[in-house]
Amino acid sequence: RWQKVLYERQPFPDNYVDQRFLEELRKNVHARQYRYWAVVFQSGAVVQQLCSVCVFVLSWWYMDAGMLSPQGLFGAALLSSLLGYVLFDAVDGGAGRWESGRTRWADLKSTLVFAAFTYGFSPVLKTLTESISTDTIYAMSALMLLGHLIFFDYGANAAIVSSTLSLNMAIFASVCLASRLPRALHAFVVVTFAMQIFALWPMLQKKLKAQTPRCYVGVTVLFALAALAGLATISSVGAVLFASLLLTISCLCPYCLIRLQLLKDNIHGPWDEAEIKEDLSRFLM
Repeated sequence: RWQKVLYERQPFPDNYVDQRFLEELRKNVHARQYRYWAVVFQSGAVVQQLCSVCVFVLSWWYMDAGMLSPQGLFGAALLSSLLGYVLFDAVDGGAGRWESGRTRWADLKSTLVFAAFTYGFSPVLKTLTESISTDTIYAMSALMLLGHLIFFDYGANAAIVSSTLSLNMAIFASVCLASRLPRALHAFVVVTFAMQIFALWPMLQKKLKAQTPRCYVGVTVLFALAALAGLATISSVGAVLFASLLLTISCLCPYCLIRLQLLKDNIHGPWDEAEIKEDLSRFLM
């Protein structure tokens, strides 16, 4: 009788298998079963980040057209940051701050230092890319914002994820766009607003998502409606296309994922590579 061993001589060729070979066949052993609304909930991170880019570009467009003053945008951003700061601590009762050991005084000092340096270097930021043509600036900004969306940390454990690279690309895009505004004060406000919406706002999103899922869903819907309303004031066609994009990501793509899961047919069996599950760390001492 044939045995699946290598240490005995058997009257069979090396590639011989008997009828029991396929008895160990298993299909879709590690396949994950998704639920539709759970996938829709997870897609909220992508929707919020798209809306963040949309709101940032709209704010810059209004300032460039003279329809929004830098003082007004700075005041609204400052008020929103204060409300978000209070909400960030209120969601978990300050447990996260206690674990990190960071005080409010340290946060205030970091904010003041960042604001002072950004305001001091705003004339440099304003004139940094003046020698580059406007079309090139717009192309670079669009490319950087696209890279920001690609490398952003949506919660997936993938090699392409890089929060640092994503944030740097967004700030670089804000510096490029700020150089086309009329005054240095405009550049200061745009860069500050970019830091708030691309660095601080995602932190609050993650906290709401982990602690209060219902509140997170409500904030996502309101934020998307605000972005669509602002875009509709500029282009109704753009608002319709952007709404279609959001609905596709949040509703159609999860449905397609659920349907495609039914077609998955991964097979596993004795032909797979051996997996060493024993702890071999003692041999490394």
